[in-house]
Amino acid sequence: MFTEDALLPISALQHILYCSRQCALIHLEQVWAENRFTAEGNQMHTRAHDAPDESRPGIRITHSLPVSSRTIGISGQCDVVEFHQDGTIIPIEYKRGKPKAHSADEVQLCAQAICMEEMLGVQISEAFLFYGKRKRRTPIVINTALRNLTISTAEQLHILINERITPDATYNPQKCDACSLMHI
Repeated sequence: MFTEDALLPISALQHILYCSRQCALIHLEQVWAENRFTAEGNQMHTRAHDAPDESRPGIRITHSLPVSSRTIGISGQCDVVEFHQDGTIIPIEYKRGKPKAHSADEVQLCAQAICMEEMLGVQISEAFLFYGKRKRRTPIVINTALRNLTISTAEQLHILINERITPDATYNPQKCDACSLMHI
C-alpha cells in the first residue's frame, strides 16, 4: 500500500509508455514545453473538465472526478464518468488525436478504472476513449491483459521516479518529431 504522498500521476503512465525520457523530463525534472498538439489537448481537456455535471434518464454524468489507488500508487482525474442507473460505471478519457499503435491511452484509461474500482468497490469492464479527430468514442475492454499491463507500467513508473535518473535520448522519428520536448 502506498501512502498519499507517494501517489504518482495517472498521466505519467501514458508518458512512460510513450517515452521513458519524456516521462522523466516531465515528472522528475519538471520540464514542460507547449506545442500545437499539447495546446489542442489541453483545450479539449479543459472543455471536458469544466463542463457542468448533468443528469439524463437513467444516467448521471460527472466531469473531472478525482480518483486514486493506494494499491498501485497512482492518482489523477477522470475527464468524464457516467454512472448508470443499473450500477454500471463508465470512465471516458478525452484525447485530441486518433487511436494509436501503442497502448498508452488504454493504460491511462484502465488506471482510472482500477482507481474507481478500489474507491467504490465496483467492477468496471468497459470504458471509452474519445478521440477529437474522430469525434466519437472508441470502446475499450478492461480485461486481465490490460489490467496487468497497467499494473506493471505503474511499477515501472515508481522505479523510474524512485531512481531519479533521466534516461538518455534515443531518436525515434515517429515519436520524437511530434514531441513538445524534442529540443530539450
